[in-house]
Amino acid sequence: MTEPIMQQLIISGVGGQGILFVTRLLAEAAIKKGLPVFTSETHGMAQRGGTVLSHFKVGDFSSPLIRPKQADGLLVLKAENIAVHKNFLKSNGWAIANGEHDGKQAAEIPVHNIDADSLAQEIGNPQAANLIVLGFALAKAGKIKAKQGKLFCTMTDIKSVLRNRFGKNKKMLEASLKALEAGYET
Repeated sequence: MTEPIMQQLIISGVGGQGILFVTRLLAEAAIKKGLPVFTSETHGMAQRGGTVLSHFKVGDFSSPLIRPKQADGLLVLKAENIAVHKNFLKSNGWAIANGEHDGKQAAEIPVHNIDADSLAQEIGNPQAANLIVLGFALAKAGKIKAKQGKLFCTMTDIKSVLRNRFGKNKKMLEASLKALEAGYET
């Protein structure tokens, strides 16, 4: 008998970085797998570069919000947000961050960094840092042996969601897959 999937993720960034898009991709992947999912967002002046915080839960939960010290993982599209949102992580939690972070502020948690902004520029899609970070997270999760580091979904699952979402828009699909793969292969 397999253990039920229970995972809580915080996805953080600023307005315009595609936090809600990444959350929707993850939610659609969970739904396609037949898993229960909750999402909730807060938007702090998002249109003016304010913080956007998304709570994502997959599994048998009764509330969409993640309490402090309960998140398995943190996906951060602006490295400075690690210091602000690390309090959501469990003691054995992990973080994926776009850019460099101040190691002093997050020394107690493992942070895997990727310069998604530069990579997005290199592939000619400056708005794709969110997909690059997601691809990087999927790659890192696949290499972590500990159960708490694994994601409930795979690269194949997210690619399937993107194909369903952008199937008729070949240009958008190709650009999205390229960004996801760029993060995964880094």
